[in-house]
Amino acid sequence: MRRVGDVLKDVRLQRAGEVPTPPADACPHCHGAGYLRYDVSVDDPRFGQLVACECTVRALERRRIERLVERSNLGALRRLTFDSFILKVREGTPPVRTPDAAWRIARSYAENPHGWLVLYGAFGTGKTHLAAAVANHRIEAGHPAVFIVVPDLLDHLRSTFSPSSEVTYDELFETVRDTPLLILDDLGTQTSTPWAQEKLYQILNHRYNTALPTVITTNLSPDEIEPRLRSRLGDSHLSKLVEIRDIDKRLGVTHEAGRRTTRRPRDDHRL
Repeated sequence: MRRVGDVLKDVRLQRAGEVPTPPADACPHCHGAGYLRYDVSVDDPRFGQLVACECTVRALERRRIERLVERSNLGALRRLTFDSFILKVREGTPPVRTPDAAWRIARSYAENPHGWLVLYGAFGTGKTHLAAAVANHRIEAGHPAVFIVVPDLLDHLRSTFSPSSEVTYDELFETVRDTPLLILDDLGTQTSTPWAQEKLYQILNHRYNTALPTVITTNLSPDEIEPRLRSRLGDSHLSKLVEIRDIDKRLGVTHEAGRRTTRRPRDDHRL
């Protein structure tokens, strides 16, 4: 998009009888001006009015998506999408408690976030990928979403008490508490101090009372979660609990929430 000053310069040249040469990469519709005039008669109310060219609309949309990405806190997790998730079952109904079944639930939730989605299971079962995919899907659709790892959230809240902090505690707390879609990753891995428990409860209790869409991942089983939070995560009227069981690709073990079962090495010489 050209600067306003350059466009005004072209206008002055045109008034002087000179025809400016548009840049080689200029939009073929507006020739780099960014705006068009309605082609109507002088008695039409729209005569002389400017309308944004489609190149301007696209540029504004790109900038809006860029701002959403910056605020989302996704960083490198922008690569984690539903398309990049490896599925084993592409047709028919996948078995329950499998990553494929969780993918379908998360994909449906991303289309129309409503209530809470709780993904639980041990490490390496795809929870973070699916949670990030929800956030990325919403951002690509032009909707805000904030993704944050729970221990990082608490560290950020603590850091706001520093005199050098660029954001106040109230600003950060309110942003997380009231964002239209919040994704909290790795609930249960934070240091369980009374302060940390209270902050998490305040955030989730507010979102529970206002029914704000929230995605939570945890490697704990529901029974292992702190009782006050468990009562909200387990409310079937608001929250959908999805357990994921799978082989951890990184460790080669079979996982269940709160438990780990060693995978028996394959013996190719057994009869």
